[in-house]
Amino acid sequence: MSGARATSTAPDFAVLGGGLSGRLVAWRLAGAGHRVALYESGGPDGANSAAWVAAAMLAPLAEAAVAELLITELGVASLESWPRILAELPEPVYFQRNGTLVVWHQADRTEAPLFERRVRANAPHWLADDGFVPLAGAQLDAAEPALAGRFARGWLLQGDGQLDNRQALRALAAGLAQRGVETHWNTTVDDADLPRARVTIDCRGLGAKSVLPTLRGIRGEVARVHAPGIGITRPVRILHPRYPLYVAPKQDDVFVIGATEIEGEDRSPVSVRSALELMSALFAVHPAFGEARVLELATNCRPTLPDHRPALIWDGAQTLRLNGLYRHGFMIAPEVADETVRCAQALFDGRVADADAFETLRRDSRWSDMLHVQGTREHA
Repeated sequence: MSGARATSTAPDFAVLGGGLSGRLVAWRLAGAGHRVALYESGGPDGANSAAWVAAAMLAPLAEAAVAELLITELGVASLESWPRILAELPEPVYFQRNGTLVVWHQADRTEAPLFERRVRANAPHWLADDGFVPLAGAQLDAAEPALAGRFARGWLLQGDGQLDNRQALRALAAGLAQRGVETHWNTTVDDADLPRARVTIDCRGLGAKSVLPTLRGIRGEVARVHAPGIGITRPVRILHPRYPLYVAPKQDDVFVIGATEIEGEDRSPVSVRSALELMSALFAVHPAFGEARVLELATNCRPTLPDHRPALIWDGAQTLRLNGLYRHGFMIAPEVADETVRCAQALFDGRVADADAFETLRRDSRWSDMLHVQGTREHA
């Protein structure tokens, strides 16, 4: 156990799971003056969590191509919160907000109108109208000189951002220690013998399958490469009917590349087929990537509920379950964590003690579609 204030009395809150969401929730609650204990099966680096294998693109407009309005609105609100969160953490985290560049090869030009229609259907109208900037020829070359001459047309999705996922996990661990959270790393929680606390918040992702049977994993695969001298300045998404790809530049000429989504909870290493698809698509973005050095091929499984929405589920007593952030973890986590803290404090204060009180809390929430009582609908 690390962090001060370990006493024989139960803490105000026990947070189960120390991935991105669990860290944010515990950090927020401790910042509000509560005594908080966090239990995580892995270590403080977060290497066991889905957040470890992520590009951490904060891109609500780009993600509108595959996500509904609730997700994009959570993403917009969270994108405004990230700079404030990072400013309060005791360690620096790489963050940029240069937008997303979307491009396609001429042979795949029919993908472009499909992408635009999906984005405009799922994004807030003001966001799509203000942020969707068409580029062609010299405009495109000027927006991303590293790709000059390689693509004839594209879009700049203004306002999108990104951060470094692993730096964020480390900084949040340091923030937990700074705020006195009782951290129990490398500790597996037994559902039959939960830690004592006034209120329990379950943020275990796929570790909560025993209490959320409809939860499932969707495998994601990413590559990290070191490619000095290319100089791409913002995330780039390449439209392709079979191999849609994103390339996210990080600090020190490191790039995170991803595309794959595979149903199932297989955490085995990346297959040769997936690696070839990722690297071939990357080489097609810029031939200089052919000399990049592969630092890592990594996999993990994203916790997903049947409707692909995040859910905050009350068990009818003193437990909240936060889960189902799917592929949008970093993009929506701040707003989802804030809503979790709001509901958890209502339980702690005694303002929610029955179904009617929870329904009032839900109706008053901006994110009412995210709040559920366990045993209803698909969140059984």
